[in-house]
Amino acid sequence: MHQLETQAFTGQSGKRSKARAREVGYQSWTAKNLCVESYHNDISYFTCRWDALCPYIAVDEELLASVQRPFIVYALPPDSNFGVPINDKYGMVNVASPEFEGNERRARKFRELEKQFRNFAHSEQVVPGHALTLDDLYEMGGQHFEDCEIDAREVAGLLDYVRKLDVLIIRVHDSEGELVLTDFSILMPSYSQAYGSFCQWNRKFKNRSPGIYACLLVCRWAARNNFKFYNLGPVDDYGYKALFVTDYEPIFAIALTDETHPLALDLTSPLHVDFKREEWNKLYR
Repeated sequence: MHQLETQAFTGQSGKRSKARAREVGYQSWTAKNLCVESYHNDISYFTCRWDALCPYIAVDEELLASVQRPFIVYALPPDSNFGVPINDKYGMVNVASPEFEGNERRARKFRELEKQFRNFAHSEQVVPGHALTLDDLYEMGGQHFEDCEIDAREVAGLLDYVRKLDVLIIRVHDSEGELVLTDFSILMPSYSQAYGSFCQWNRKFKNRSPGIYACLLVCRWAARNNFKFYNLGPVDDYGYKALFVTDYEPIFAIALTDETHPLALDLTSPLHVDFKREEWNKLYR
């Protein structure tokens, strides 16, 4: 069973007491659980526990003062005062636009997908995030988390993020009842969007493009339920997403670093790939 780590510290009295959790945006954090170690060419740096699976990570000055450096936080809210635009972007699907499914190429590809999954069944379930457990998340996405090297602290970060939100869970089964895929999207009505957090699919069905089919199912659910956008997440490294993208949205981020740190001296590091040098340590737009 997966369990959240108890957050505690020992004061001068020697007694253990629970660390005070801070709140910002949809997130909660303590100094102990905030940062997750990452690596580039064996050089360590830090991201936050919402980095891998969550959209629109809110920050404030207290949070930024508490992080270990070098630290990079991606995907700050578009309506925040924090962060600079980086060399990547969110791929957005305007599911409310008639041009989305009216596009001739998309329409042809979607017909091909529907033919591939003609004898399959799918279910759609909206679940309040506070009702989920870590075991639920690992049941739906454990193999995906392992394959993508998503840290257990980032899975816990997802559970934290959705406490006050609903999530959409779509499952597809074949005609024999075998599970083909489980898709997990975060519903964000304040932005009129569904955000694609993760999709775990059975490699036995790889040739049917289950991940792309999952995107189509989420798009259609979002359109029926009066959401304007399906947010596909960062798109630069995922060519298959191009089929769906109708709009792009800048991704804002912050990089905090000592300019003599090995990460700053490695020209292939995220500090150089995603940021301009003059943007390091810049907090505000």
